[in-house]
Amino acid sequence: MCLGIPGRIESIDNEDALARSGTVRFGGVGKTVNLAYVPEAEAGDYVIVHVGFAISVIDAEEAEKTLAMIEEMEGLADLEEASPGESS
Repeated sequence: MCLGIPGRIESIDNEDALARSGTVRFGGVGKTVNLAYVPEAEAGDYVIVHVGFAISVIDAEEAEKTLAMIEEMEGLADLEEASPGESS
């Protein structure tokens, strides 16, 4: 099973075709990501990132929906960690 996370490209740091990379922000965290597979991507675009590689460009609305679902799942995980009878 693969897990790709949407992130927003903040900057493109290297334009070399095979080593194209940039900073992608996932919520409050910025990571360096290889952008070679998405040569059409520009700063401000949303991309799906898997193991450090951007694998596709997606529209902002779809990215925001996915990020909201991930945040919701994190909230559910917090509820599952609470002991029975413990309020959150």
